[in-house]
Amino acid sequence: MATTTAAPAAFRAALRTGSAEPPAAGVPDWLWRLATAVHGELPPTAADAWADRLHGLLGPAGVPAGLAAVHLWQADTVLPLLAGTADTAAPAELHRAAAQGAPAEPDTWRSALDPLLLRLYDAAYDRASAYAEGHTGARDYALANGYAAAEADAYGHEYARLSSEANARAFAEAHAEALGPALAAAYAADDAQGYAATFPGAHLKAVVRATAATAETPRAQAQFLADGLLTALGAARP
Repeated sequence: MATTTAAPAAFRAALRTGSAEPPAAGVPDWLWRLATAVHGELPPTAADAWADRLHGLLGPAGVPAGLAAVHLWQADTVLPLLAGTADTAAPAELHRAAAQGAPAEPDTWRSALDPLLLRLYDAAYDRASAYAEGHTGARDYALANGYAAAEADAYGHEYARLSSEANARAFAEAHAEALGPALAAAYAADDAQGYAATFPGAHLKAVVRATAATAETPRAQAQFLADGLLTALGAARP
């Protein structure tokens, strides 16, 4: 798909503001949604440098049709990053086959994606904030109802422990149930618009959050994902 790109400054500005529409013709929705998410995860200087690289990659050659670039990005960048969080072997194999023009059926995608999505969103859940909020609320409730300070604090910790774990499970299950069928259908049909509707930018942010503990430096994963996306776009071209 050939693209007509805007000037570099306008392209950077659109990414900085998270514009809903790209300032260029021929940039597919899925790529723009990923690009705005990537840009937002990078430090400003790195974000603008990456935007310039993406801008240079778009042009007469355009964006590869279908989801070949997505499959390469998943197999070569996203899944290796998640290898310490979940079993990625089955989805990686499916993505590699799909990149070669042999996508699996939806049920096969579901079988591979559901466990991965559960692990991903469980790891991405912000347990620390949920725990702190639960502890504070439960402790204050206990204090208001006559508990001694030490008892109220212990009550708050027990409530926070139980509620944050239950909420993490519910969070992961809800995302897996919502995204699993949609991703499976899009991948099986090589449906770029269907993939765009699965909120790929939010999925990228979940990957960054889920792998934050293993990062060598702040936002290292975001740079790795950003660079891998450009590599995949180039490799998917005929």
